[in-house]
Amino acid sequence: MSAERSTTQDTKTPPRNTRQRRLIKQTLGEGRDFRTAQQLHAELVTAGEHASLATVYRVLNSLADTGEVDTWRTPEGEMAYRRCLTIRHHHHLICRDCGRTVEVSGGPAEKWAESIASEHGFIRPEHHVEIFGTCTECAARESGTG
Repeated sequence: MSAERSTTQDTKTPPRNTRQRRLIKQTLGEGRDFRTAQQLHAELVTAGEHASLATVYRVLNSLADTGEVDTWRTPEGEMAYRRCLTIRHHHHLICRDCGRTVEVSGGPAEKWAESIASEHGFIRPEHHVEIFGTCTECAARESGTG
């Protein structure tokens, strides 16, 4: 399960900024949590918008390829997407119950990765860190206090 920002830079013509692309980006930007293509498609349909599920998948993959969204493979193996609030390197805290996501600075993880790599004779380490836990709202519901 890895949330990651795609670093693939395509040398082809940039994707067209179609109405569906703008709509999907806007809808993705309205939430703070990772969502699957099916969830985004359902939101669009509920809002009375017309975009096929295939279009939603195509646009999301394109956004991931250009680094405009982070991706995360859910425990069920489905790809989920999130429009990040920052372009700087960061990591995520993800609630394993509701999917709530919080961006956190990569500083401490950067130092840890450099240290571990150096200790084992590696250079230029790359990493993806996600921390899974239970958010306070879900914990309160579980304990019956929410």
